Amino acid sequence: MKTLITAFLSLVLFSGVTASVHAQGSQWEMLNNEAMSLYQKGQYGRAVMVAKKALDVADKGVGPDHPDVATSLNNLAALYQAQGQYAQAEPLFKRSLAIREKTLGPDHPDVAQSLNNLAFLYQGQSQYPQAEPLFKRSLAIIEKAVGPDHPNVATSLNNLALLYLALDLYEQAEPLYKRSLAIKEKALGPDHPNVATSLENMADLYRKTGREKTAEALAKRAAAIRAIRR
Repeated sequence: MKTLITAFLSLVLFSGVTASVHAQGSQWEMLNNEAMSLYQKGQYGRAVMVAKKALDVADKGVGPDHPDVATSLNNLAALYQAQGQYAQAEPLFKRSLAIREKTLGPDHPDVAQSLNNLAFLYQGQSQYPQAEPLFKRSLAIIEKAVGPDHPNVATSLNNLALLYLALDLYEQAEPLYKRSLAIKEKALGPDHPNVATSLENMADLYRKTGREKTAEALAKRAAAIRAIRR
């Protein structure tokens, strides 16, 4: 669960302010930043109120089908998701995805983000059949956009592996974890904290499949990396 939460925080919250921010002035940017700050402080109720204001500013400033509106919808949905309010989050994530597909095209990285976010929403509710194709499509888009050896691909591989781990589909999860680890080691270096996360995930998998010695070795290596980074 810890790795799932970490992935959620890094990939769902918050969509970045886009280059078109001038279209509705600095107020939208200010509201987005305020909502993020409130979220980080655990003030979810106030963060939702501010995120709603940001959505209203974007909607009135650039129209309901603009990518900035999609960003605001994503952020508001993520706040609801963080509070377990899945029924409120789902239609917002879906509308954000639809806007991005229409305005940016089906293979844009922002579409991959929306797919990933919606997949995490379903996974959090144990709706695994709905989550799997979204994770797969997100991975395919990211791999096409940035190449097969990019750290973002490693993150997407990890997300799909986590889904399979939750389903006890260990044979499907293992090669994804291994590829994710290999990409991170090559792109980020062997002592990066993200490498430690992959090692911890693989150790968990090996424990679940009775390979205790291998799991212990991976966990020790992860702990050594964490110690270096303290």
